Order: sequence, then structure tokens, then C-alpha cells
Amino acid sequence: MPDTEPILWYAMRATYGRNQEAKKKLDEAGVESFIPMHHVVTIDRRGRKVKKLVPVVRDLVFVRTDRSSMLLLKEQLDYLRNIYIPTEDGKKQIVVVPDNQMENFIKVTFAAADGILFFSPDEINLTKGTRVRIHGGQFNGLEGTFIKVKGARDKRVVVDIAGVIVVATCTLKCDLVEVIKDPETTE
Repeated sequence: MPDTEPILWYAMRATYGRNQEAKKKLDEAGVESFIPMHHVVTIDRRGRKVKKLVPVVRDLVFVRTDRSSMLLLKEQLDYLRNIYIPTEDGKKQIVVVPDNQMENFIKVTFAAADGILFFSPDEINLTKGTRVRIHGGQFNGLEGTFIKVKGARDKRVVVDIAGVIVVATCTLKCDLVEVIKDPETTE
């Protein structure tokens, strides 16, 4: 039986803000993809306030496929590019997001509740936070880091997509948050 390539989430950029176009083409090809969206209020030509759903990051799209298919998609959609992050040895590697981390990210983003905050990775220091899991409510099962973020009064659960984007939940009741113990530090 031949080895099959694993299906992974790849963080990609669609140059010149063409992530919506890329998502449409990916959907047509039957490839799972995700664009983090949020509501913004703008003023139309008549001076009225209009609420619009727009991408959080103009060119960001997550694509779930195997490596061979991803390379083929990049050839077909020449504006689709991988996102790279530096490694400890000074090289660069393609950003691949684990399924559970992507599920948490999508859960927070789809909640689309008021109070969801987005940050670039360099704006948040996750080492100061505590790993937690939420039990109950709209974020049931979500795992992330419980930390104080700028622009918020209370601590929030933060989900980080390594080197790409960070999203913070709205304020939660403390009884919904359970600390995840690190197996290396427990006796």
C-alpha cells in the first residue's frame, strides 16, 4: 500500500488582497480553506453607517491539503504564496498549522462576538500566560493561553497561529476556565 501524504493546514498569502478570489477557486476545486473574517463599520457614499464582513488580514488564507496538491495549487494560482517563519538554525520553514490549533482558531473566529481581538504575533508575549481549556459556553473545548492583552480590561484566552496571527476571545467567566497542567512539571 503506497504511503499517502498527510493533510495539513498551510498558512498562505494571496498577493494584492486576492484571498477572497483564492478561496472561491479553492472551494470550486474542492479544497478546504479558511479566511479569518470580522465585522467593520464603514461610512457609505450617502454618509450612512454600514456593517461589512471583511478579512482580518487582507491577504491571509489557510489551505488544508497535502503537500503535492499545495504545490500544484501554487502553480495554478500564481498569486498564492506560502508563509515562512525563521527556524532556530537561521533557515526558513513553511508555516504548517496543527489541526487542533486550527480548530481552536476557527472556533474563536467564527464566534464573531463583540470583543474578539486580533493581533500580530510580536504584539503578544505568550510566555507570561497560562495554558487553559474552556468548559462550557460558545468556546467549549477551546485551548489557548490565558493572558492580559492590550486593549482589554480582563484576561482573555488567546489562540496563536505560530508566526502569523493571534486571536483573543471575549471576556469569560472564571469558572469556565481550567488550567492545563504541563505533564513535565507534575509529580
